[in-house]
Amino acid sequence: MPFAANGACSIYYETFGDAAAPALLLINGMTSQCIFYPVEWCEMFVEAGLFVIRMDNRDVGLSSDCAGVDYTLKDMALDCVAVLDACGVDRAHIHGLSLGGMIAQTIAIAHPERVLTLTSVMSSSGEDEYRRSDPAVERLLTLPSPTSPDEYVSQHILGLRAYGSPAFADESRWRDDAERAVQRSFRPDGPGRQYLAARASGSRAEGLRALRIPALVMHGSHDALIYPMAGRRTASLIPGARFVLLNGMGHDYPPQMWPIWTDHVLRHVGRLP
Repeated sequence: MPFAANGACSIYYETFGDAAAPALLLINGMTSQCIFYPVEWCEMFVEAGLFVIRMDNRDVGLSSDCAGVDYTLKDMALDCVAVLDACGVDRAHIHGLSLGGMIAQTIAIAHPERVLTLTSVMSSSGEDEYRRSDPAVERLLTLPSPTSPDEYVSQHILGLRAYGSPAFADESRWRDDAERAVQRSFRPDGPGRQYLAARASGSRAEGLRALRIPALVMHGSHDALIYPMAGRRTASLIPGARFVLLNGMGHDYPPQMWPIWTDHVLRHVGRLP
């Protein structure tokens, strides 16, 4: 299995397509393993001529357990740089969702020489005043970590009922996704450390204002976990950024949204007119 090393931290990754093609690095959100970028979706980018890399962030999936280690988004950004190094990629199109969007922004700020374009989706700038959620969703975030795979599956479904895309709600799909994830790796304490890393990293507003990288910011119109105002704020900070509101989408990425989502990204990275 392929791993990249950032110091003592090992980061699992997978690739799709021709390594000589422009690279697209896909970074997932808190709790989410790389398989939440399904192969079928990765292949949509490959068919457009991209070399796709998906990875497990530290503390989830097959990447290192970081219990007892204090880290921030800067460390998680270096994990991503290590993956690019392992793949022989000098510069990549960086695409991140939720926490992954925060990591993607941090890569662009701290390592702009490695970034061709930035795509930040359903994420925020790290400014508390723009990072708001529905109160019912906030209560879900305070639930204790699951103690068993079955409890993880139940919490996954409960969360998507609250902040998923209402027009594309599919509890059978949600259950299948969650069961596949826990069969691959069940590490209930990791997401809490990822959350602390995001909180400890503070605002990225100043760094985002200084970016000179083509940026696409997208957000779901029905996102109750991170309200769309956070995406609008992020786009307003980055010079020349384009903001796209994905109508009907919550804080998830149902297959029904992949075609329009993929088209926006491919146009942004120059693979569509």
